[in-house]
Amino acid sequence: MLLDLRTIYFIVAVSCFVLGVLQLAAYATGRFERWPLWWGVSNLLVGVGSFLVALRNLVPYSVSIDGGNVLTIAGYMLMFFAVRVFSGRALDQRIFWLAIFLVSVPVVLIVSNPAAVSARLLYVSVICCLSDLAVAREAVSIVRREKLYSAALLVGLYVCTAMIFAVRSILAATGEIGGPDPFGGSVVHSWMAVSAVAFIMLRSMAMVLMAAERSRNQLTELAHHDPLTGALNRGGLAEHLPALGSQPISLLIIDIDHFKQLNDRHGHAAGDDMLRLFASVARGTMRSGDLLARQGGDEFLAVLKNISRDDAVLIAERIRLTFAAAVTQRPDLAVFPTLSIGVAAREENDGDFERLMQKADEALYRSKREGRDRVEAFGENQQAA
Repeated sequence: MLLDLRTIYFIVAVSCFVLGVLQLAAYATGRFERWPLWWGVSNLLVGVGSFLVALRNLVPYSVSIDGGNVLTIAGYMLMFFAVRVFSGRALDQRIFWLAIFLVSVPVVLIVSNPAAVSARLLYVSVICCLSDLAVAREAVSIVRREKLYSAALLVGLYVCTAMIFAVRSILAATGEIGGPDPFGGSVVHSWMAVSAVAFIMLRSMAMVLMAAERSRNQLTELAHHDPLTGALNRGGLAEHLPALGSQPISLLIIDIDHFKQLNDRHGHAAGDDMLRLFASVARGTMRSGDLLARQGGDEFLAVLKNISRDDAVLIAERIRLTFAAAVTQRPDLAVFPTLSIGVAAREENDGDFERLMQKADEALYRSKREGRDRVEAFGENQQAA
């Protein structure tokens, strides 16, 4: 049975209106960033635009067709803006609204003739197709940058709707849809409109899933990292250890010398600042794939992957010297912290991580016994305590 296209437009309008109100209500709770605001406004615009188009032949043409299509185009382009806000790459609002205005002008000035239904459908479909492809491209960047796998669902949904608009464009260009009564006769056009209702719902659900996945990732990040220095905490390091497998690694156990005296003399704020300074120095010296973890207090671990003990000693020396140089740039200090570092290496398939920690810990204590501010490596002829 042929579906009534006017009724479908009404269904789209109601669906978008409900989604828009829900998204604006979610934004009003203050628990989200600004993306639900723009996403909700975009759905409201599409909903009002679809409602006006459904009133064709019932209200003035300039209201139903010109106004309805302009609002629909604005809503679709605003979805792209909402996804950009979600990804933290918002566009300049003035430029974006200007772009919406310029894209909407041809609807009124060029293809507003009631006899040019196919041309109008072609133009609006092309704009909506390009907008959906832009959203899909932005979602791909979110997948790559944030590893939000629910964003891949958004990519798939927007690619599907872009394909629907591409087919609609082809049908309009060939005259298969359009004519004096676009509500009248195309089964394909009707079924495309029905599928749009489902995709509108699914796209909104995908955005909610993305927000939930991002929140979960952020909570996991907070749970696995030290909030003061940004280094891994014990739990975060434990999460990374299985991925190391049996590959050769070197371990540095680093202790900040005279840290208690620094806190006693200058206060805990100065101590916190020194911990952040060390973490910054260590990350700047280590390679991108290496791990830095705060064990507690003023003790840190650095896990260096696929590196020999001798090369690890060189990196430890660079950390020590760079930290010393950074400390000397703070002439207001009466206590100048230094670093004592113990180094141990594990060959491939050679013992577990706990044994490696014992070796590095023994080297650290030897460094302290020898006068601090030095790097000591666990030798092959030594026995871990």
